[in-house]
Amino acid sequence: MRIAVDARWIFNEISGVGAYTRALIRHLARLDQENEYVLLFNDATLRDRTLREAQIVDAANMLAVDVPCGIFSPRGQFILPGLLRKHGVNIYHSTNYMIPLLAFPKNKQGAITCVVTIHDVIPLLFPEHAPKSKKSRVFPVYRRLMKEIGARADAIITDSKTSAVDVARTLEIPTQNRAKIQHVYCGVAEHFRPNDSRSARSKNDRRQVLFVGRTDPYKNLVHLVEVLAEVIPMLPFPLALTVAGSPDPRYPEAKQVVERLGIGDRVRWTGYITDDALAELYREADVLVHPSRYEGFGLQVAEAMASGLPVICSNAGSLPEVAGDATLIVDPDDSDGLKRDIMRVLTEPGLAASLAAKGLERSKQFTWDKTARETLKIYENVGK
Repeated sequence: MRIAVDARWIFNEISGVGAYTRALIRHLARLDQENEYVLLFNDATLRDRTLREAQIVDAANMLAVDVPCGIFSPRGQFILPGLLRKHGVNIYHSTNYMIPLLAFPKNKQGAITCVVTIHDVIPLLFPEHAPKSKKSRVFPVYRRLMKEIGARADAIITDSKTSAVDVARTLEIPTQNRAKIQHVYCGVAEHFRPNDSRSARSKNDRRQVLFVGRTDPYKNLVHLVEVLAEVIPMLPFPLALTVAGSPDPRYPEAKQVVERLGIGDRVRWTGYITDDALAELYREADVLVHPSRYEGFGLQVAEAMASGLPVICSNAGSLPEVAGDATLIVDPDDSDGLKRDIMRVLTEPGLAASLAAKGLERSKQFTWDKTARETLKIYENVGK
């Protein structure tokens, strides 16, 4: 088979989707020597960087192809069908929701099979959770587009069972067609691992709470900041929060709350950071707190567990599915519960050690090799 993977989802700043795409390409190259892959890029610099980072510069069955337009370009809707035919593609895989609609007839098998990964349908489930996003601003168009994609795709991959259920419901996939929705868990990169030299904290050492992710309202960072402002004076040692992720000027509320509460000296904003720098943050912190109101997977939770970091996360979306019994789980609106759990992890070394050990074991279920193997199996099934 000749399989096209749309790598235009890899941007200059690597996000969750970009990390997923890059890892999938890398591990498919390691795993599969029988099929040929066409990797679609629209930026030469990102193409060359991705080939290096995925360690596939010399992979004989990996062909990088330049596309003269971005993933959201209307022009691409007309160019992609011909380009896929030109390269003899049998299966096209978009690693996020957008697909070239004209290449895939609605409700019938086309010449090329379509596989699409839909990581979540947050705008359809919670339209106000990211009110300033493009999807929210053109919500009727987005909703119609997603339903068209759901009808045209031959296989839909989700990151969790929870997300699979939500995709089926919100995209109104008929019951008889829901078998085409299959969940494949994301993996954790090898560089997320425990710090074997982590030393015990002395009585007066500053403790670090870590938050990883965007500042969209549904991530619930404002709530975390407000809770930490109450926790700080209750502890016998200094406490600080590190917020790791690119700033989003559309959502300044968390920074505004930090200033209003007078804890600016206790909060560090890293901005965009590399994979290696993020791995170091996981190893340096004392606890990851992720009070999100919804996640299709929750990659930061899996990465933190793999790094030997205790985790507190919400009971929303797929997070309990990923966390199992290896984290403390709290309702995203439960201020007292979140405050209690943060204080427990920071003041009870036995609990912190237990969570770290459980998380490390739990994280072994999430590997990119496993993700690639299960994705390849879907290719093989739809390509028959």
